[in-house]
Amino acid sequence: MKKKSSHFDKFSKKKSNAAIKEQFKQEKRKIKKEREEYFDNKKREERVKRAGAGVHQPGIPISPTHIKPAVTGQMPLNKFISHSGICGRREAAELVKQGIVKVNGKIITEPGHKVSPNDEVIVNGKKIFLAKNLVYILLNKPKDFITTTEDPQGRKTVLDLIAKATNERVYPVGRLDRNTSGVLLFTNDGELAQKLTHPRNEIKKVYHVTLNKPLEKKDFENILKGVLLEDGPASVDVLAYADVKDKTQLGIEIHSGRNRIVRRIFEYLGYDVKNLDRVVFAGLTKKNVERGKWRFLNEKEVRDLKHFGKGK
Repeated sequence: MKKKSSHFDKFSKKKSNAAIKEQFKQEKRKIKKEREEYFDNKKREERVKRAGAGVHQPGIPISPTHIKPAVTGQMPLNKFISHSGICGRREAAELVKQGIVKVNGKIITEPGHKVSPNDEVIVNGKKIFLAKNLVYILLNKPKDFITTTEDPQGRKTVLDLIAKATNERVYPVGRLDRNTSGVLLFTNDGELAQKLTHPRNEIKKVYHVTLNKPLEKKDFENILKGVLLEDGPASVDVLAYADVKDKTQLGIEIHSGRNRIVRRIFEYLGYDVKNLDRVVFAGLTKKNVERGKWRFLNEKEVRDLKHFGKGK
């Protein structure tokens, strides 16, 4: 005999409250994921559209920090040279004034001379080109790599470590000697590179120093007062013990860009620097970047660098 249906049957077949909540959460997550993917695709399409055809390098994810619209229209000659990535705009102006720059076969000595991307510009006998993309790369440099674009002796260079990052020709901003590790920035943005290396801007660097013996109190105070090296006075902004129980470990903040300045300060007082690691450069850190690895800067970091200057 067929069982009589009840008005309450439809309720008895319903899922439990917990099951309904879980289903709702899953549907909500799915909708959120689809929405994020939609807007990510729209942003990606817009970046590609702005960058122009043929800009995206195979194997490199599209990112606004290394895909930038090509420079178009007329511009001052020193700006053209700067956008080729070989130097900053100020240095470019000096090159022009020296009479070593030719435009379409004619020597030009006026930095403000207008040129277009189609003009032939030759600097010191070498033809230069506008960089298609502005690239910004942060490397956590290991020891035993020299900071140069090429080495006649065939030693390992920092460019070997970022060889797969981009097809653009990039340059290290500043230097780290062979036995110094840490934050190193690469870019083909000559104007930014000039800004970050100009002494006037007092760009801050922070190093973790390991000495061969504990730093004595009198030497600690001498460093804070400033020491006189062979090329002039050397001062630091901040000096502190990185570990209160181990006085061979120190943190030091400076803004000087002089060659081997940190090592020479301690050597002047009779200490050997066993390890030197740059942990901060112009506000950039090596957080989440393993030794020998690299990453592209994000948009905010690039903006911050462009506004970075004295006292920041």
